[in-house]
Amino acid sequence: MEALGVTILDQHILSLLIWLPMIGGVLVLSSGGDQNAPLARKLALGFSLATFIVSLSLYTGFDLNEKNMQFVEHHSWVAPLNIFYHLGIDGISLLLILLTTLLTVIVVIAGWEIIQERVAQYMAAFLIMEGLMIGVFSALDAILFYVFWEAVLIPMFLIIGIWGGPNRVYAAIKFFLYTLLGSLLMLVAIVYLYFATDQSFSIQEFHTTPLGFSAQVYLFLAFFAAFAVKVPMFPVHTWLPDAHVEAPTGGSVILAAITLKMGAYGFLRFSIPITPDAAHSLAGPVIGLSLVAVVYIAFVALVQRDMKKLIAYSSISHMGFVTLGLFIFDAQGMEGAIIQMISHGFVSGALFLCVGVLYDRVHSREITSYGGVVNTMPVFAAFFVFFAMANAGLPGTSGFVGEFLVILGSFRINGWFALVAGSTLILGAAYTLWMIKRVVFGPVANDKVKALQDINGRETLVLTALAAGVLAIGVFPLPLLEVVHVSVDNLLQHAAQSKL
Repeated sequence: MEALGVTILDQHILSLLIWLPMIGGVLVLSSGGDQNAPLARKLALGFSLATFIVSLSLYTGFDLNEKNMQFVEHHSWVAPLNIFYHLGIDGISLLLILLTTLLTVIVVIAGWEIIQERVAQYMAAFLIMEGLMIGVFSALDAILFYVFWEAVLIPMFLIIGIWGGPNRVYAAIKFFLYTLLGSLLMLVAIVYLYFATDQSFSIQEFHTTPLGFSAQVYLFLAFFAAFAVKVPMFPVHTWLPDAHVEAPTGGSVILAAITLKMGAYGFLRFSIPITPDAAHSLAGPVIGLSLVAVVYIAFVALVQRDMKKLIAYSSISHMGFVTLGLFIFDAQGMEGAIIQMISHGFVSGALFLCVGVLYDRVHSREITSYGGVVNTMPVFAAFFVFFAMANAGLPGTSGFVGEFLVILGSFRINGWFALVAGSTLILGAAYTLWMIKRVVFGPVANDKVKALQDINGRETLVLTALAAGVLAIGVFPLPLLEVVHVSVDNLLQHAAQSKL
């Protein structure tokens, strides 16, 4: 009987991961108003922890040598249109799902005391969004993918629009419109492929469908419009700083750590395998835009006065590394890009939480409002400096591993790519350490800094968990590389085969 239960769990584990937090979100919403806020918090923590624990079984049950999709579920959904509830993951999906489940737990804990109004709605939004993002990373039917992809916009729109800053409505609408308009072109591409594959929405069938070069170019551009906005790539990045600045701390963490990765994941699941010839042909412009993001956006970050905006621009620069690694079509570069995605999730999430810690106490994100924080918050300052070093790519931290592999892969393709990309190690250190110098070190700047109290146990727990992840990946990245190695090799072999 126990073996039967385990088998059923294995067969439906992805569905459990998608629907468990979403059901939890509905129950949290049903817990009542703010008078029942403690119950809402406990329910949210319970469901997020349960989802994380279940997600660990994906890692323990994952076959590192299997190139095909694993934990596959396939059920009829809209039979007349051949739309299926089709789920499955490879190594790339696995890492992103684990990142999603872990950071949702951290966001729930981080907002435990800070969010005092509409607590149930806040917690429920993150739980529902968690299920939807896991759906994006595990969907193998294009319509199912599109439904999850678009649905993620709704809770994030609400999180920014309700719990955000003074310009939250403007930021939320800008975020929604940018990502929605790009996604509509993706829907057009999916419909075209439906008829090109003899009326199938299977993403795996899309991968093997022969397409003419001109059709590939148009499809690539349609997908690019959706995924480049989500990453976001230069020059369609302008929505991100506004969204980050106005979003509450938890919203910024999930936005930077997970939703940006959905764009890079789209390139890996759609653009490169479906339109390999167009992807190779148009790789030059994509690499060019990636390098512009790495260098130019780093200079933009250097002149920011708002800490959140600086970290937001830093995210765009680091995601430029990701798209560079994907489109040089080198195994080390692509593996480095995926590791960079995971690392960026930990580091950027931690930096936004650190800014949130200061904002909760001083109610200002301006760098000039601080100075000498180390004198009053030594434990917090140690965490902040550590995550800043990781953001600058210090060896021994996760920030170094992905960037090093991307630079190494770039060097094998074109030395100039590596040279330009490597400049981020200097520029990243410049804007990150310049911020740290002005905020953390020096004499106590004012009475507000003098009155600061160091982080409490809840904040210490959250930052310790993220610091452990950053160190673990930086010192021993092999487990992550082993998970993605077969998937990356399979993708590159597929992309090398012309579909013309």
